[in-house]
Amino acid sequence: GKGVLICHTLEEARAGVKQIMEEKKFGSAGDQMVIEEFMTGREISMLSFVDGKTIRLMSSAQDHKRAQDGDQGPNTGGMGNFSPSPFYTKEVDRFCKEKIYQKTVDAMRQEGREFKGVIFFGLMLTEEGPKVLEFNARFGDPEAQVVLPRLKTDLVDVMEACMDGTLADLPVTFEEDACVCVVLASKGYPVSYETGKVIHGLDAFCDKEDVYCFHAGTKRNEKNEVASSGGRVLGITAKGKTLQEARAKAYEATEWVTFENKYMRTDIGSAIDSSESPAFREDESGM
Repeated sequence: GKGVLICHTLEEARAGVKQIMEEKKFGSAGDQMVIEEFMTGREISMLSFVDGKTIRLMSSAQDHKRAQDGDQGPNTGGMGNFSPSPFYTKEVDRFCKEKIYQKTVDAMRQEGREFKGVIFFGLMLTEEGPKVLEFNARFGDPEAQVVLPRLKTDLVDVMEACMDGTLADLPVTFEEDACVCVVLASKGYPVSYETGKVIHGLDAFCDKEDVYCFHAGTKRNEKNEVASSGGRVLGITAKGKTLQEARAKAYEATEWVTFENKYMRTDIGSAIDSSESPAFREDESGM
């Protein structure tokens, strides 16, 4: 995510350390560093609800971290997402259920750190099998934008079950539709960008079904107009019977919104076109 440097050579690694710790590219956050194994593969996210003992998986999703088309440019908080991921196969699902998901919840409870809430599993599908990149105790952004619109069970009921420890008694189901989110950002994000740009066209979403506009870096200005206030400004999300349909609807909806220095990637979800899977859908419950 944002603040992560991918280094392919020793020279790049040394330059990265200098940028972070000496030049303070990320401010005081660079006072400490974490150096991890470089893994190659396809990155997948899995969100889940947890009540301390029981874990209910939401859906797989696939993020686009780099700022520019073709996965070029610096890492960001996420420039778009799609769900479900066709690369999260039955084999991957079986492995993760056996080796990762429930074992994580059990280990936390056994260590006296019983967890209730949302766990985000960041996975890398390597040639050696799925590996865990990160855990987050929150929804992902923009993962939540492509997962929660497909949730059929009342979210309040799910959260209450997490708190009460009764998640095992509550069926958590999702629509079979696909969902795609395209982030509208301020040009120059995540490095240097201008804010305060008035946003036009938001009313176009008021009477639309299966198309959503999620606010991120926005605020009201002194004229009570909605204006940009951050790097990632809006998340334009659409549902469809297939990922291709959802993507087409999402990109069409991005044209409804205008603001100065608006920027977006034009290839969100392009990986689904090269997938060898004949149907870009997951057919197991909760996926």
